[in-house]
Parts: sequence; C-alpha cells; structure tokens
Amino acid sequence: MKSKYLFVLLPFLFLFAHPFFVSVSDIKYNSSNKSIEISCKMFTNDLEGALKKISSKPIDILNPKDKKEVEAVLFDYIKKHLIIKINNKIINYTFVGYEKEEDAIWTYLEFKKAEIPKQINVDDKLLYDFLKEQTNIVNVEVNGVKKSYKVLNPESIMNFEFK
Repeated sequence: MKSKYLFVLLPFLFLFAHPFFVSVSDIKYNSSNKSIEISCKMFTNDLEGALKKISSKPIDILNPKDKKEVEAVLFDYIKKHLIIKINNKIINYTFVGYEKEEDAIWTYLEFKKAEIPKQINVDDKLLYDFLKEQTNIVNVEVNGVKKSYKVLNPESIMNFEFK
C-alpha cells in the first residue's frame, strides 16, 4: 500500500528540485552610451549556498536584513568569479542591482566608457565552487551581432571575436 503512495508522490517531488545547474550571463555593448551592460541569472538557492560558503553568516537574498550588506557580498562574489576582458583589458564593472525572477536572481552590472569590443574574453566560474555539475552560458551582443558559448565546470574560458 505504501508503494502506491510513493508511486503517486514521486513525480511531484521532482517539481520542487531543479535537476540542472546553470547560470546565464548576458553581455551587451550599448553603442548609444558606450557601455558594457552585464546581467547574470542564477538559481537563488544555489547562489545563497555559494555565498554562505564565503560569508560568516547565512545570506538571504530575497528577504535581506541589510540589503547593502547582501549587495556587497554578492558583488564581491561575482567580481571574483566573472572576469571580463574587452580588447585584452580587464574591465572593472560596477554593481547596479539585482532582482528576483521566479526561483532565480538576476544581477546587473555595468562598465562605462567602453571602446567598441573587437574581442571579448570571459572567465566565468560562477557557482563552480559550490556545484561540480555547474554549466555556465554566456551570450554576447555587439552592434547587433549575437554570439553564445557554453562551458561545463571546470572549463571557464570563452572567447568572442567581432569585426
């Protein structure tokens, strides 16, 4: 009798766990204000788990007690795990903010006064220290030309060329 209940409940258990571990980063050159706009999407529970490993206390991104503190920890984590070079120069992007989208978090970053990218090199290790099964996808757009690349942990380097 118990096995009948388990058989009925088993499909519902998979609805509550995400069986894949992926982050998506979008990098776009905005020619109107000569900036690089970066957005990164990560599952909230994975991101909080990764932040917990580097912080002395638990991090609640969705309901922070101190939002400035959470933003600082989040930005520090991203800076250490997402390195971007434009035309062979590492860019120092700034943190714009973050927002919730269902069971994920979008973070927004920006680099101002960017030259037109001919080459973009990305070293994306977001969540690699937390999940061995992590996959990272990077989408890049420069002057209407879109390119994408996917890496699996431990691979992290992606190179994009534009004319």
